[in-house]
Amino acid sequence: MSREINTNYLVIALPSGKLFKPSIRLFEEVGIDLKGGKEINRKLAFFDQEEEIKFVITRPKDNPTYIECGVADIGIVGGDVLLEEKKDVYKLLDLKFGKCKMVVAAPKEREQKKYYKNNGHRLKVATKYPRIAADYFKEKGIYVELIKLYGSVELAPQVGLADMIVDIVSTGRTLEENKLEIIDEIIPLSAQLIVNRISYKTKHKRITRLLQNIKKFISLESDKIAEW
Repeated sequence: MSREINTNYLVIALPSGKLFKPSIRLFEEVGIDLKGGKEINRKLAFFDQEEEIKFVITRPKDNPTYIECGVADIGIVGGDVLLEEKKDVYKLLDLKFGKCKMVVAAPKEREQKKYYKNNGHRLKVATKYPRIAADYFKEKGIYVELIKLYGSVELAPQVGLADMIVDIVSTGRTLEENKLEIIDEIIPLSAQLIVNRISYKTKHKRITRLLQNIKKFISLESDKIAEW
């Protein structure tokens, strides 16, 4: 039987971008052969034939869709994507790498606290995460106009497009360079392991074994993982 149609294969979706290398490293640490992943070039799929595992590489925001639709059984996704996309998948495990936080930030020279007290002021908020931002401001009881951007949201306050931004922060360097400061932290984020609901039943034994191996590694090497 061709490996392409072998239903015994466990299909794992890996996100391209910042989480790709640590994801590769995680699976290698738990004994999965990922030599193909080191020579990606234009390849979007590669295999560990011995373990009957197929890896597919997706855009980070597409990853939960692949899992939800059953094209992949399990996958790694950033916490931000998981919150924003709200797909119908199971979250199995916090992987402890790719740590950052979702924040509200605004120009340093402005008194931003007044906006939280004055609900009559219609704030303009630029963000790549309108769902997360909307939930946050709704909970605060603050009426805002959300402006969805796909590029650098830090520019928006500088050119008068927005009063503040909602975005991911890792080191805070980009905010500092653009004279922005954090005025509230919405939620801490990190990479998450997710699974398709049906696959969790039909391939439960294989997924559970892999999950246990990953959990064991994380418990033993948490300090190492935090540096990835």
